[in-house]
Amino acid sequence: MRFRSDPATIRGSIAPVVTPFTAEGAVDHDSLRALIRFQLESGSHGISLGGSTGEPSAQSVAERIAGMRTAADEIGERVPFLPGTGSHKLDETLAMTAAAQELGADAALVITPYYARPTQEALYRWYATVAREFPGLPIVAYNVPSRTAVDLAPETVRRLFTEFDNFVGVKETTKDFEHFSRILHACGRSLLVWSGIELLCLPLLALGGAGFVSAVANLAPAAVARMYEHWDAGDFDAARALHYGLHPLVDLLFVETNPAPAKWVLAQQGRIASAHVRPPLIPPTDAGLTRVRELLAAGGGLTAQIGGTA
Repeated sequence: MRFRSDPATIRGSIAPVVTPFTAEGAVDHDSLRALIRFQLESGSHGISLGGSTGEPSAQSVAERIAGMRTAADEIGERVPFLPGTGSHKLDETLAMTAAAQELGADAALVITPYYARPTQEALYRWYATVAREFPGLPIVAYNVPSRTAVDLAPETVRRLFTEFDNFVGVKETTKDFEHFSRILHACGRSLLVWSGIELLCLPLLALGGAGFVSAVANLAPAAVARMYEHWDAGDFDAARALHYGLHPLVDLLFVETNPAPAKWVLAQQGRIASAHVRPPLIPPTDAGLTRVRELLAAGGGLTAQIGGTA
């Protein structure tokens, strides 16, 4: 939890790792440990677990907490750990956030409650409740309207950021790039904003973003981390080269519903024991795999690069 006291240091590529399952569908903790080691060896600046790429809605609260425990143990204090602790139910959200705090997480990533389509006032009260309950834990809102059917407005973020010292940032997963700018304009540059949209990761840095939580880091963690580092060092041409080089892998992620294509690739590479996804998701179809192979051939060179070789 060494980053918890200074969340402004949580920057760069925060890899949102998939949740590996066995072929029979159980959470595969051995493969999860292997994935985290791969991320650390590749230079990812932080680890997240339990975001959309981690299939949280297909897991029980107990499974999600067990996954957090495995991840926290493997990470130690080497990089920041930002587990997803949100649910559509407040009691579950509080229970998982409490577990994250106990396990030493550096911040909690709390998704907007999905399906119910709460108003902005309701969203304010939701996050205010979480922030009050855990005053010593940095809280990061996770705004992903394509999955939740609700958009966390800049003014709501401003209220929370102004009123709660531990409400520190937002993971924005919206293709409306104006939204990124309006969030930072409303709150100021001290608000930490990470992009969850792969092709907006690099552009967000120009606005003052803190980094990104990009699913493509599952496949090419070194390239994604180096993209941030090149930008931070002022080597904008090198950063842009990686941004464009990652395009085929970004497209690969969404040939069919994420994370099924990524899990198939990771299983083919031997990084996880099985490509199993839980219902309602299904493995990639034959047609989908044809396209995945094409895109992997186009961008797969970046998947083999580890550490400083990207």
